[in-house]
Amino acid sequence: MDETHIVVLAAGKGTRMKSQVPKVLHRISGFTLVERVLRTAEALKPSSITLVVGHGADDVKASLAGSGANFVVQEKQLGTGHALLQTRPLLEGKSGVVVLLSGDVPLLTSNTLRSLIETHVQSQAAATVVTADMARPFGYGRIVRTNGRISRIVEERDASPAQRKLTEINSGIYAFELAPLFAALDSIGTANNQGEYYLPDLVAIYRKQKRTVATWTVERAEEIRGINSRTELAEVSAMVRQQKNEELMAAGVTLIDPATTYVDSDVVVGADTVIHPCVFLEGSTKIGVACEIHSGTRIVNSTIGDRVCVRNHTVVTDSTVEAGSFLGPFAHLRPGSQVGEDVHIGNFVELKKTTMGKGAKANHLAYLGDAIIGTATNVGAGTITCNYDGEKKHQTVIGNNVFVGSNSTLVAPITLADGAYIAAGSAVTKDVPAGALAVGRARQENKEGWREKRRQKPTS
Repeated sequence: MDETHIVVLAAGKGTRMKSQVPKVLHRISGFTLVERVLRTAEALKPSSITLVVGHGADDVKASLAGSGANFVVQEKQLGTGHALLQTRPLLEGKSGVVVLLSGDVPLLTSNTLRSLIETHVQSQAAATVVTADMARPFGYGRIVRTNGRISRIVEERDASPAQRKLTEINSGIYAFELAPLFAALDSIGTANNQGEYYLPDLVAIYRKQKRTVATWTVERAEEIRGINSRTELAEVSAMVRQQKNEELMAAGVTLIDPATTYVDSDVVVGADTVIHPCVFLEGSTKIGVACEIHSGTRIVNSTIGDRVCVRNHTVVTDSTVEAGSFLGPFAHLRPGSQVGEDVHIGNFVELKKTTMGKGAKANHLAYLGDAIIGTATNVGAGTITCNYDGEKKHQTVIGNNVFVGSNSTLVAPITLADGAYIAAGSAVTKDVPAGALAVGRARQENKEGWREKRRQKPTS
């Protein structure tokens, strides 16, 4: 097959979004609209991918840094035909097929694009238009046919009353033969209500040149649905979420209430895991088998092992939890935390860049930051690691089988060796040897009769 070149139009502002963020950078299920389009395009292994950017060009480029795509800038948004012309310096003189995509059409599949290219090549067409049948085609350009063949595309605003009754619409997705493309684009005029260079005008131009123009109709019109408003963004997001949830349930995952379960597209969940209502699994998260994720939990870019129970309202970000552990309720694992097997992280416990060994416990009201905690160690309620001195972060190292009494303050850098005991209420500022008891608190003094004497003291 000839070379395939992908062009993605991503220059529009998206006025109806009412947003300072470029429309193509709004997100659906973990990815921006344009990222979804690029993922579909990359599945074709094209010779090149070029994005036409304009509004918020720097933001769009920055969001796609490292994607390998080329960028051209459409300084003035003068229509789709004008946008495609901006790729001339990169594509003119090359051969093959140009597939034109829209950066705000995120549901298109790679199978559809393969079928489009196949139809285009077999028809030996100069242009092939992806169409769809819609019961309510308002806002879309209509496909006008003569003797069953496409003769022109009429935009909604330029259509006659009879043409507006047509239900076959233009998706804005095309395949073009590259060789004649730019010469044809040069001949597009602006004789329309908006004074823009409409890419659909190429259909009539090619027909006058006796070139073949073909069509390929998608089976599901939803696939070519564009995003132009916050309402449409929410509607398409719900469709993507429902599809993901159906895939999970088909693979053996129990969703107590799919309508309130939010799982990003790349999340992996093992069989026999139970997910309760109002759970958010985001980014590249992986959940093992036979886990239970309770309501209010949010897990982002983290790996959760098998048979882990995450209790209500727990947040886990960029962390790892190994098999058999318990988290929460109301626990917070901040980035860089690594929780070993059979660990208990209880209510209102916060970890930051902390490693906990197998069987370790911190069951209540603790902050453990920049710490390494050994196996079978118990951290009492109210314990904190003082890891920040106002300028630098310091590490706390706690060995195996250590007992840290409640309300202890561990001033880093510090090491508690294996088997050490820390008395409750201690402020520990020096290393503690193996098996030693550290007591770091003021001596208690009781003053007998103090209350009564205070009462009898005359007031001035």
